[in-house]
Amino acid sequence: MDIHEYQAKEILAGFGVPVPRGGLAYSPEQAGYRARELGGEAWVVKAQIHSGGRGEAGGVKLCRSDEEVRSYASTLFGKNLVTKQTDAAGKGVYRVWVETASDIQQELYLGFVLDRKTERIMIVASAHGGMEIEDLAEDDPESLRRMVIDPAVGLAEYQARELAFSLGLFGGQVAQMVSVLHACYRAYRDLDAMMVEINPLVITGTGDLVALDAKMSFDTNALYRRPQVAALRDPAQEDPREATAADNGLAYVGLDGDIGCIINGAGLAMATMDMIKLSGGEPANFLDIGGGASPERVCQAFRTVLTDRNVQVVLVNIFAGINRCDWIAKGVVQAYKDVGLTLPVVVRLAGTNVKEGQEIVRASGLPIVTADTLAEAAQAAVAHRCTPVAA
Repeated sequence: MDIHEYQAKEILAGFGVPVPRGGLAYSPEQAGYRARELGGEAWVVKAQIHSGGRGEAGGVKLCRSDEEVRSYASTLFGKNLVTKQTDAAGKGVYRVWVETASDIQQELYLGFVLDRKTERIMIVASAHGGMEIEDLAEDDPESLRRMVIDPAVGLAEYQARELAFSLGLFGGQVAQMVSVLHACYRAYRDLDAMMVEINPLVITGTGDLVALDAKMSFDTNALYRRPQVAALRDPAQEDPREATAADNGLAYVGLDGDIGCIINGAGLAMATMDMIKLSGGEPANFLDIGGGASPERVCQAFRTVLTDRNVQVVLVNIFAGINRCDWIAKGVVQAYKDVGLTLPVVVRLAGTNVKEGQEIVRASGLPIVTADTLAEAAQAAVAHRCTPVAA
């Protein structure tokens, strides 16, 4: 789960990371008031969306009067900001962050990520910040410093100092960097984060370190024990289909195809999408209904898939272990009644109670296309696109 920049700054500030003074605004007038409230001679107005590259897309601007703040904010609200990290539709801007301008002398990059190879938290840092880490890795890979943290020990003091020295810091800046590193590590560890990124972490004219931008993402599977983090979710920044699915406990990712998929198990879902592609089709989504799915849950999965108007056929592929094929079959039949299905449905069942499930499908009298293998199911789904169900 991603959060906004201002939310990440509030979290990191609570752990001891220095950030500029700022305020949130939900209207142009409020943005101008925030500038007057903060005081000073210059402010930075930032569109709050879940994406990097906002500056290049026109979502960040330095303003030198509260009227300029208000005027610029008015161009952002209600706008869909398209960056190199969003799709063509972009992300809607419904709030802006106004903060005091900083005297920037140098920009650094600092990130905490999960390194799956070593199964450790890794710090990635560079003396050249202010640009995307992907571009930095490509244009100046030698500038990147990497350090792995042993979870049994945590971030050691000598590691933090070593990293600070490698970035060219000296004097009091080293102590500040050590403090920032420990604060970011605690935030990452204590809140089940997947990423903590400060880009740029700037050195000001007075030699102080300040987090000018911040980004955090969290392990969705751990949100049940982090209610304070879960409360920061912004559904307006998510794909509406994915937001609806998440609200109903379904693992769903929207894609660009026209074959809706309802499958149990992430591995089987990936294999099914591959088979659809191999058969000449395009999957419209990834959807894992999970284990022990009731007929009601299957019916909800149909509702979720059908929120995508590009879907022309639905493929149900179940290999039941914890699940039961008869539950799935009842859910498919119930979906015809409750959802009012008019699209063709292809069903492939295997595993626990498969005979009972197949009998439920046959006895329903509904125009459900059945298949015995994954390959047959994928081919049938491709063949039945744009074929309306007979009334």
